[in-house]
Amino acid sequence: MKRTIIVTLVIGMMTMFSANAQKAMDKFMVQVDGLGCPFCAYGLEKKFKEFKGIKNVKIDIETGDFSFKYPAEKALTMQAVEKQVEKAGYTPVTSKIERANGKVEESKGAMLSDSSEGTITKKMMVAGNCGMCEARISKAAKSVNGVSEISWNKDTKMMEVSFDTGATSLTEIEMAIAKAGHDTKNHKAQKVTYDELPACCHYQRITK
Repeated sequence: MKRTIIVTLVIGMMTMFSANAQKAMDKFMVQVDGLGCPFCAYGLEKKFKEFKGIKNVKIDIETGDFSFKYPAEKALTMQAVEKQVEKAGYTPVTSKIERANGKVEESKGAMLSDSSEGTITKKMMVAGNCGMCEARISKAAKSVNGVSEISWNKDTKMMEVSFDTGATSLTEIEMAIAKAGHDTKNHKAQKVTYDELPACCHYQRITK
């Protein structure tokens, strides 16, 4: 009887450990360009439902941040994720994977070569509401030495900027824009600067 109980306990523990191993999940984080409304987010999520076993899908329309978890045992690749985003009709800007084993993988898919040597084009989120915001954002970005072209979409909140990597960096450009009163993904405008913006330019601030 005791032997039966011990065997049962061992089998139970093995089953539990096996179940826990199967629950190991990789976390995927992608910044997506082109998400302008809840319908867009629904379309992206629906496309990723093709990946059986996907969990904890989260989409922030304001920032374009898209994240989910997927079974580690399936070893989903960065390339497969970015391709799926493109199949949904959107552009992966940056991608990051936190593997269950602690390994981190990153990709910058939005970096494109320009005709000028040392010049690249990147996309990033910049908060704003209207044409006045667009003019302010553009002026701030162009004030940075090395920036050649800039465009900002008030609907998607995404900015595309071309700059000489030998003269400046994306961080410097983001800081200049934040100094003008507009939040970016990595840099926030000071509250006093934001408060001084015209009422129509008071966008919803990023809280996370």
